[in-house]
Amino acid sequence: MNKDLCIHSWPGSYYLDSEKRWVYGKLSLTPCQLSFTSGKEGLTLTSFKLSTITGIKKEASSFIFSSLTVLVGGNEKHWFSSLQPNRTVVFNVIEHFWQAQLLSSDGVELEAGPDRTSKGRQLISLASSSHQRLEDTAKVLHHQGEQFDRIMKGLDKIESDMDVANRLLTELESPPWWPFSSRLRKTQQETKEQPEYPASASKAFGKEGLILKVPVLYSQGPDPNLKQGTLAVLCSGLEISDLNEQLVHKYRREDVDDVKVQSPYEIVVRQRFIGKPDISFTLQSARMTDVVSIVEIQYSKKVQFREDLLGLFKPEDSPVSENLGMGGSIWNAATGFLDRVMHPVSASGGQMSQQVSEQTVSEAEAQELRQILRKLKSIALDTEAELERQDEVLDVISSSTDQATSRVNTSHRRMRKLL
Repeated sequence: MNKDLCIHSWPGSYYLDSEKRWVYGKLSLTPCQLSFTSGKEGLTLTSFKLSTITGIKKEASSFIFSSLTVLVGGNEKHWFSSLQPNRTVVFNVIEHFWQAQLLSSDGVELEAGPDRTSKGRQLISLASSSHQRLEDTAKVLHHQGEQFDRIMKGLDKIESDMDVANRLLTELESPPWWPFSSRLRKTQQETKEQPEYPASASKAFGKEGLILKVPVLYSQGPDPNLKQGTLAVLCSGLEISDLNEQLVHKYRREDVDDVKVQSPYEIVVRQRFIGKPDISFTLQSARMTDVVSIVEIQYSKKVQFREDLLGLFKPEDSPVSENLGMGGSIWNAATGFLDRVMHPVSASGGQMSQQVSEQTVSEAEAQELRQILRKLKSIALDTEAELERQDEVLDVISSSTDQATSRVNTSHRRMRKLL
């Protein structure tokens, strides 16, 4: 991920301690640092890594003006004021990303692996992304399998009810002098004595198939005031709640018309209406990449990416894969590079040997790629087995539904004759 990517920026003022005055400019948040740039000269007045921040507070300068203070290294204090749209929004965004530890972990990864080759890093990034996407797909597939199992239980219940209805109709159709007509009263008494199960009991399977729940900053429509809350990704839709776990809004799966990915940390979910305003929410989170990987599976045709984000969320469509000659396949790429590592090609001439050395990856990178590919293979085999099982269940559901429909129609005709 690009460490210079600007997550958010706000107009405001910074107190320049060396000159004892306030300077107007722009406060910017990036994946690795927080910086302030003056408005006229465009000079960077201060810049520090997020990992060095020890505290963020809301304070007042001169006991009148509301300010935001950032404590760096335990003794260095920076004052920011006149922040737009307001101090609370800026505080919520900075505190969210600071506490999430996502940005600092990215920085650690960038510093921890300087000895890795460029192509090796690209391969590992692509393999890790594919592994994450396959895991998310397997999770959604698992919840889908649970839904099929509940459908099977429902069909079994319908089949049992139809047996009872058939016996009752047989009793009703028998003549009054039939000696076994007393069974009707007994059957009715037994039916009344059976406990009634509430309809909500069939829905008690977790929180409607909860897949992922992450802390977010949300705002509705054009409102720039971001509030802290949570986003729950369900099999049935999306739920946005506030800090007190009170539901703010729920998008059912069929209600979502489009999901726009603005950045690796921000998406906009919208439901269109005719004759009244659309319902749209802007969501920001340090874990938004996890959310996007799942949402893209659920709402594949409704998710819209910016072109500069395709390399992050869709590596197979990015220019990186074309430069590596992978043709959009992580399997071919990884296999080709691993072969070059284990079996180097002997080339004549300095230029050819230089090209071969540039294409090889280190032994540590090759081992890491092997581990990721083993996990991918295991998940793929489990997914294939689950798909085969669900295909069989779908066949049973189809035949059982046809049989239940036929029995219902037959019972309906019998009841009309009795009336």
